[in-house]
Amino acid sequence: MKKLINFLLFIGVSAIYAQNNLSGKITDTDNQPLLGVEIYSEQLHKGTVTNENGTYSIQNIPNGKITFNFTFLGFKTVSKEFNFNNENISFDLHLEESIFKIDEVIISTPFNKLQSENVMKVERLSARAIQKTGATTLAEGITNIAGVSQISTGTSIGKPVIRGLSGNRVLVYTQGIRLENQQFGGEHGLGINDAGVAGVEVIKGPASLLYGSDALGGVLYIQPEKFAPENTTKLNVNQRYFSNTLGTNTSLGLTSSLKNWQFLARGTYAQHADYKTPSYRVTNTRFKEKDLKLGVGFHEKNFSSELRYNFNNSKLGLTEGIGEQTKETHFETPYQDIDNHIISLHNHIFFKNSKLDIDLGYTFNNRKEFEDHHEHEEEHEEGEEDHDHEEEHEHEEHHEEGEAALNMKLKTFSYNTKYHLPKFGNFEVLIGAQGLHQTNTNFGEELLIPNATVNDFGVFTTANYELNDNTSLQAGIRYDNRAITTERHEVAHEDEVHIFEAIDKSFNSFTASFGAKTKLFNTVTTRLNVASGFRAPNLAELTSNGVHHGTNRFEVGNNNLVNEKNLQFDLSLDYNSEHFELFANGFYNKLNDYIYLSPTGEIEDEAPVYTYLQEDAKLYGGEFGFHLHPHPLDWLHLESSFETVIGKQDNGNYLPLIPANTLKNTLRTEFSNEKWLPNGYASVSLHSFFKQDNVSEFETATPAYNLVNLGIGGDVIISKYTFTTSLAINNLLDKKYINHLSRLKPDNIFNPGRNIVLGINFTL
Repeated sequence: MKKLINFLLFIGVSAIYAQNNLSGKITDTDNQPLLGVEIYSEQLHKGTVTNENGTYSIQNIPNGKITFNFTFLGFKTVSKEFNFNNENISFDLHLEESIFKIDEVIISTPFNKLQSENVMKVERLSARAIQKTGATTLAEGITNIAGVSQISTGTSIGKPVIRGLSGNRVLVYTQGIRLENQQFGGEHGLGINDAGVAGVEVIKGPASLLYGSDALGGVLYIQPEKFAPENTTKLNVNQRYFSNTLGTNTSLGLTSSLKNWQFLARGTYAQHADYKTPSYRVTNTRFKEKDLKLGVGFHEKNFSSELRYNFNNSKLGLTEGIGEQTKETHFETPYQDIDNHIISLHNHIFFKNSKLDIDLGYTFNNRKEFEDHHEHEEEHEEGEEDHDHEEEHEHEEHHEEGEAALNMKLKTFSYNTKYHLPKFGNFEVLIGAQGLHQTNTNFGEELLIPNATVNDFGVFTTANYELNDNTSLQAGIRYDNRAITTERHEVAHEDEVHIFEAIDKSFNSFTASFGAKTKLFNTVTTRLNVASGFRAPNLAELTSNGVHHGTNRFEVGNNNLVNEKNLQFDLSLDYNSEHFELFANGFYNKLNDYIYLSPTGEIEDEAPVYTYLQEDAKLYGGEFGFHLHPHPLDWLHLESSFETVIGKQDNGNYLPLIPANTLKNTLRTEFSNEKWLPNGYASVSLHSFFKQDNVSEFETATPAYNLVNLGIGGDVIISKYTFTTSLAINNLLDKKYINHLSRLKPDNIFNPGRNIVLGINFTL
């Protein structure tokens, strides 16, 4: 440790002699300067923009090989690697126009390449694109990516589903570290506000090689908001209004960057009443959210560091059916009160031809659940109709200050080290180690899972080889170990005693992957990936013994469960021409020892009893679509996508919670009036959800339905300030429908009706 400290001090002291600068001029193909081109390095979390003359300058760059990306809306992205060695580099660039979209840098994969260069196909959705959809939550917003759905409980709780897999099979990364907030439960959402998020990347398929257990089904990689360009300060205000839930979302952010230091702060408050269907409001689906994000970055010669902190408090009502119709925002029981603290520290040490990344993370999750006890009885004795405004306020405070029936605290320390070996010709190699130490502790009278300790450790290596400009190969191997120990508990409940037996188990696994990308006929990009994945059983599956109110089930764990393992084949074809884009993605996913819930036919605590079983299974399907941009109608876009997945156990039964086949068609126009609405857009979309009758033993079929959505927006310039506006109308026709993945489907409760979402965003 002393040697490491001395080494870091040496880096800091020697940094004062570094004067690596990058500067130049960016123009279009007609040699006209471009204003506002972003020059940014994901390795340094640092960048700038061009001025009105198209020139730029970035100072204090560390020695070593650093990649900068040159990005501008309507033009092709350029990724360029520079080798700095105590010198100034001048780099001028002509950007070419791009018809369809920006070729973005993918940071969830090991070598941070442009999507066009990446062996693994990764989908990305920017923060602005998410806001345009009018989504109430981040989980809802990402469902606009083909192959991605959500298991929802009302409008407040959403769990991502990637090609039919969800829960702990989908790993969530935020701020560059894995999110651990007891996401094992079906009633647990992401716990992340979309404010302060730059975008979301989705890996559809096994990513255990890079991320270990829980990435068996894919990865949701949430990118944090970037710091301001060098030597600038920005104040950002974002306000949204939601008609359906009478909700508001207000966010205020400040970011500033100096020569060596960067700072960021953002606060957000959201409040929503019960959501409304075409026929009624769904009682106690209201929710409130407070979110705070802070960040500081530091850069010197051979060293870059970034510290971020995120606090999120969410209060989520849990409906028990259709009751009193109100527009109140105070909470009825049962409801959850959840605190998430996320701290991440990213360190990059640059050598002459290599780089070492050290990422450290700490998350603290406190999940409380308040149930209806004597307060509820007193309320009925007084009579609901006699409650005035003051009594309701007192009732709200009494509930929120009372003792939580369920009170779990989950603490997780994680680490991720990666060493990028010196590049040898077109050959890149990465080696790394990852792990975590996690403790779960109960403080309430109820236990859903016992006190437990989890330790993960994994080592891996992966390599990328570029045969030529059109063909790349990538392969890797990994070993993991997960150790789980729990305490024995006896919990008296009504006339019975619930027993949580102590367990001490270890789960091991080897995983591997191979991928190839090549271009056929210079227009068709072909990607073939074969990858294995694994997932160790989680605490809920091993030890549960109680009612999960969000899912209305009494769940019983099974401590005889073994690792889930899978092998997935993924083939993607992308055709691109000047005015037409076509994609086809197909996959086949073979799962061994798939863990699933099965009803026992018993009733306990007035809830049906479910237990965890295992069976081999398979999933297969894909996503297909096109994007037409006809010439000379440059303002017109027609986009269409179809997604399908079928999941079956080897015994012939269908898997539960498989999304219905979906066809999405969107007609979008782009226009720009420099006087009143630059960067304007308007869109109309038809989302068709087919009948889902491939259902498991304890599910029912879901009828087909269609949803019509509208959107319009653009930039409004007042004086020297630009206001980005958006208006989205979702479910325009106020359709009555129930999504197959709704947790409220067994109670025949509709999904939300028409929702008008008005947003405004401006930066000073």
